[in-house]
Parts: sequence; structure tokens; C-alpha cells
Amino acid sequence: MSAQETADPNAVSEPPADRPRVAIVTGGSRGIGRETVRRLAADHFAVLVGYAGNRELAEAAVKDVTAAGGRAIAVQADVADEQQISELFATAEAEFGGVDVVVHAAGRLHLAPIAELDLAELDALHRTNIRGTFVVAQQAARKIRSGGAFVTFSTSVVGLALPGYGAYSAGKGAVEALTLILARELRGRDITVNAVAPGPTATDLFLEGKDEQTIARLAAQPPLERLGSPTDIAEVVAFLASPAGHWVNGQVIRANGGII
Repeated sequence: MSAQETADPNAVSEPPADRPRVAIVTGGSRGIGRETVRRLAADHFAVLVGYAGNRELAEAAVKDVTAAGGRAIAVQADVADEQQISELFATAEAEFGGVDVVVHAAGRLHLAPIAELDLAELDALHRTNIRGTFVVAQQAARKIRSGGAFVTFSTSVVGLALPGYGAYSAGKGAVEALTLILARELRGRDITVNAVAPGPTATDLFLEGKDEQTIARLAAQPPLERLGSPTDIAEVVAFLASPAGHWVNGQVIRANGGII
């Protein structure tokens, strides 16, 4: 009997031992994205830190990784620009030899009642959150190697339906739909596709513009009675990016401390 005939058909593809695993993290200069960069680097990924505009923060994220003995580079790109994202993926391949995991953490938040929302804000929000996710997903689907993972970001607000989040939640609902469909379109490729949907998480993006009473009320929502931290969410992403999480596919994981 040949080696091919005795191979386990359910075995997860593993890269050769001498080939480093490579991750791209968009929105990797701050918040959940930055903590995800640190966490994946701790798991011995070489990491490309994608960022929109703040080069100083992106370079600081790279410095954190390299100071700990890891490998990382920063690349500026507008996630909604297909040419820039194509070049970002090409840079990862040129610098590190390929792409195994893509974490699309870049996003935009604007809150307003539906009746009062400036439609220019709606267009900007959806350009980043819907078109940006679609553009990154296209390249991820084309470039991720067998055994890899693609992780998008939604929000638990899709289920909670909080006032003021109409435009943001609508965009994230689109992200969830795209994620689940892509998981099925990649049948036979041994690539997982999942969305992480955080609840209230103590990032600059979340905390901006909120008073102490609002923050305290949101922190009391989950049974664990606190805000999530970027580390909480990065741990979920790291699990999905690891061999241990490879049987989880086509799911939306609501990482929110138990908010119903």
C-alpha cells in the first residue's frame, strides 16, 4: 500500500518545519489589531502590519515584535484600494515567502441615529468596512496557502441592535455574510474563514466620545461585568489562526463575555 493510500484524509496541512508561518494584520497599528500582531508574533509568525495613516504607531508595533526577537514589517495601504492591497500582499510574499493567515482588523466607526446620519458618513463607513473587507477577502482567497486562515471582524452589536449603531451594524452584517460565503467558496483549499464579533472592548476607537457613565453601563452588560480587552480578542484570533482552531470554519464567534 502506498504512502498516499495510507495518508489520513482528515489531516490538517502543516507547513514544512523550516518555513515560517506568515500573517498579515490590517489595522495592526492600534487596538485589537496591534495586540493581535503581538500575539501572533509570540506564536512565531512573521507579521506584516498593515496601517492606514499613522506610520509612527505602525513602526512602534513592528519595534515591539523585533525587540522580542520576532520578524515584522509595516506597510501602508488603504484597505478599500485594490491596487494598494494587492501590493501589500505582494510585499508579504516578497519579504517572508508567502501568506498563511490574514486578520482583517481595520475598520471605521461612526455613531448616529439613522434619521440623523449624514450620508457622506455612511459612504465613508461602508467604503472601509464593506468594500475594504471585500477587497482584502479577494486577495486572501487568492494568496493564503493551504492550512491557513482568514479572520474578519464583525461586532456583537449586530445581534444587540443598539440605537445609534445602525450604519455600523449594517456594514458588519455584510461582513458576516461575506465571511460565511467565502468559507464555503474555499471548499477543498484547507483554509478556514471565520469572523470574530467583539462586544464592548476597551480600545481607543470604542472609548472615544463616551462619558464615564456610558462606559460603566456598557461594562456591566456581560455576566463577567467588565469591558473586554484587546488581549481577550487577540487570544480568540490566535486560536483561529492555530492548528488547534482549524476545525472551526464558517462561524461568527461572539467574543463578548456572555452578552445575550
